[in-house]
Amino acid sequence: MSLSAPPSPVVPSFAWAKALAHPATEFAQTPLTRLAGEIPDGLRGTLYRNGPARLERGGWPVGHWFDGDGAILRVQFAEGEALATYRYVQSAGFQDEEAADQYLYRGYGSFAPGSLWQRWQSQVKNAANTSVLALPDRLLALWEGGLPHGLNLETLETYGIDTLGTLRPNDAFSAHPKRHPRTGEIFNVGVIAGGRPVLQIYRCDPNGHVKDTKRIDLNGIPLIHDFALADRYLVFCVSPVRLNPLPAVFGLQTFSEALQWQPKWGTQIIVVEADSLEVLAWEQAEPWYQWHFGHSVLHANDTIGLDLVRYADFATNQQLKEVATGQISTPAEAQLWHYHIDPHSGKILEEHCAVDRHCEFPVAYAPQGCPNNEPALTYLNVHRTTPTPLGEFFDAVAQFNPHTETLTLANPGPGYYPSEAIPVQDSHNPSQHWVITVVYNSHDHRSEVWIYDGNAFGTAPIVQFALPVVIPHSFHGTWHG
Repeated sequence: MSLSAPPSPVVPSFAWAKALAHPATEFAQTPLTRLAGEIPDGLRGTLYRNGPARLERGGWPVGHWFDGDGAILRVQFAEGEALATYRYVQSAGFQDEEAADQYLYRGYGSFAPGSLWQRWQSQVKNAANTSVLALPDRLLALWEGGLPHGLNLETLETYGIDTLGTLRPNDAFSAHPKRHPRTGEIFNVGVIAGGRPVLQIYRCDPNGHVKDTKRIDLNGIPLIHDFALADRYLVFCVSPVRLNPLPAVFGLQTFSEALQWQPKWGTQIIVVEADSLEVLAWEQAEPWYQWHFGHSVLHANDTIGLDLVRYADFATNQQLKEVATGQISTPAEAQLWHYHIDPHSGKILEEHCAVDRHCEFPVAYAPQGCPNNEPALTYLNVHRTTPTPLGEFFDAVAQFNPHTETLTLANPGPGYYPSEAIPVQDSHNPSQHWVITVVYNSHDHRSEVWIYDGNAFGTAPIVQFALPVVIPHSFHGTWHG
């Protein structure tokens, strides 16, 4: 087969895929049309979301959902009004390809059209498409394999690569930073594969300036997407996925294809002290894979409780690749699991499946004044029906209450596809919270912003707005009050 033959284009066999069939269109700040309800008086602040917005260029689709060019949605709530802006992150790679109207770079699971020699020489594009971190003076667009991009908090103008004061060009600042609820410090990580692979840990001040770093040698080159922060401890669960580097380096395989499931490694549990960044424990457990962690807590007896969405293996990577084609044929289900860990040995003291239903994108919400050891609510994306229909996308949001062990669905009905849910505390009433999600309405081919009452979850949204363009399914967001 010719290396210049394009892959198959997006074919929207399912209603959810229509949101990905065409590149998204930017828009400047626009008042949103209210479809129903009223904004609560205490909902004041800004929602930011990031995700792959362009999955095709010059007739050539990306080879993996992770490779779409990132675009940021900003929705500001104030005085009963919602104002939205949507802009692509103007990375150097995006600007080069925009000018050429063709792909020029390789990605996580994609090659640009060309010969094997061109593949080998091509650089990796920072897609800036995975998550966001709101700092006091700027927004960071985050991506797994490189440095963040700084953006204007209001206009979303791209400033360029952001070094956070000390980062170097080959460093990586990953997509799931954690802000300490007491100190405001920000922790993050990056896997650096050049030479001996290391996990680089960052501790930043509340403004995002790097204060301290620590390098930990790794066994092979793993895929570490997320981690847990439990007060004095950082916890990493390094699943047994390892990169076979030579085929990826020489362009024989994409990075995605070169990642291999090697269960012999087990899942390595690494516990790091947050203040010193010193390794306290390194233990091996049975193999599993996770993208995301949910709630984490340090109990009064100095043990750690944490939640994660657990897969049996790495088939999820193939399924996510298929999302970009609009046709999912690979089953890959995950459940929310709870772990109880000894931070001084890394041993699992107790584990159980908390939500025995396919789910993803866990977001924890602990009400203000909640004791440190009190269970927090967790919001998840799920399917409306079980068993999970193969080929379908998440089409509901659920609230899990660990205290009552109940899962409550907000069921929008068929043909509606909500993104990751972002819980927000009411600015007037600390005991009240709201849950915001961006929904693709396939019936009207329209993206909408829905707000649920977190204290009465499972009822209809209290307010709905129409966005002026379709926002392709996105990954992660944040709230900036």
